[in-house]
Amino acid sequence: MRWDHLRLDAESGPEPGAAQPLIERGAVTRTIDTPEFRGMTFFEIRARTVVNKVPAASRVPFRWTINPYRGCSHACVYCFARKTHEYLDMDAGADFDSRIVVKVNAAERVRAELAAPRWRGEHIAMGTNVDCYQRAEGRYRLMPGVLAALRDAANPFSILTKGSLILRDLPLLQEAAARTEVGAAVSVGSVDTDLWKQVEPGTPPPRRRLEVCAALNDAGVGCGVLMGPVMPYLSDSPAQLEAAVRQIADAGATSVSAITLHLRPGAREWFLAWLREHRPDLVVPYARLYRGGAYAPRDYQEAISRRVRDLAAAYGIGGRARHRPAPAPPPARPHQLSLL
Repeated sequence: MRWDHLRLDAESGPEPGAAQPLIERGAVTRTIDTPEFRGMTFFEIRARTVVNKVPAASRVPFRWTINPYRGCSHACVYCFARKTHEYLDMDAGADFDSRIVVKVNAAERVRAELAAPRWRGEHIAMGTNVDCYQRAEGRYRLMPGVLAALRDAANPFSILTKGSLILRDLPLLQEAAARTEVGAAVSVGSVDTDLWKQVEPGTPPPRRRLEVCAALNDAGVGCGVLMGPVMPYLSDSPAQLEAAVRQIADAGATSVSAITLHLRPGAREWFLAWLREHRPDLVVPYARLYRGGAYAPRDYQEAISRRVRDLAAAYGIGGRARHRPAPAPPPARPHQLSLL
């Protein structure tokens, strides 16, 4: 899939039969010399469409998405969306982290597309490819216009984020929730701060994300937690899972679900390069675990999901607690393997 909706013509249009540019020739390219944006480049484009249909082969429970940005300054070493930057003739590594495409007309396109006669008011998911509340949103402020359009159309939507900037838009979320179904979730795969600094260097700390979850729920906007990804040998020990679920429960999350790390092309190469540098002891175990492709073995994925589900029930997430689990043993030491 070549993301044709991002191929924008030059003003005079291309020659018949010629390939259209991946980024429009009239795009504005900006570099901003402030500490939070140093080393980053922004490509400001006017997208043809912003409400995008998800390919049928995707393993996701939704059909439509809005992604105001391409690339992400969160710089998560495992991000599955890295491959999409190659469709823009950029690399899936450093370019994905630092060369961000900004759809500056996102709000006006959303409003127009939701008003089209063919639109049927289906649920729209946001933050499912790259984070719509990444650092760039503080400058470009695209989400207030997008949320206002969804609110005015009473169109159901959900947001997944690792950013704290979502709280800026809390009044809009409350207004939308009064008119339609609104869901929110924060992504917290682990509460290990040492691991966070290494694998998610551009994100707020896990504790701050859980504070966001609590604030959204206190304001009447239901917020759950996606424990994603759980990383084999790095964040999957019984003690690590129990610590994460306990803090998620303390934040008042409405739900918690786990997703195990998957390593699709693009993300796989970048993550394994990180592994060779920071955890060379895990290179061979990862090669064995993921020898079948992008996904860990099904029984391992199911074991993680079952353990998190049981912990969630024990801590009363989404209902009353059956019991509080006994303290788990301490996490495995860094040189030890912890594949459950």
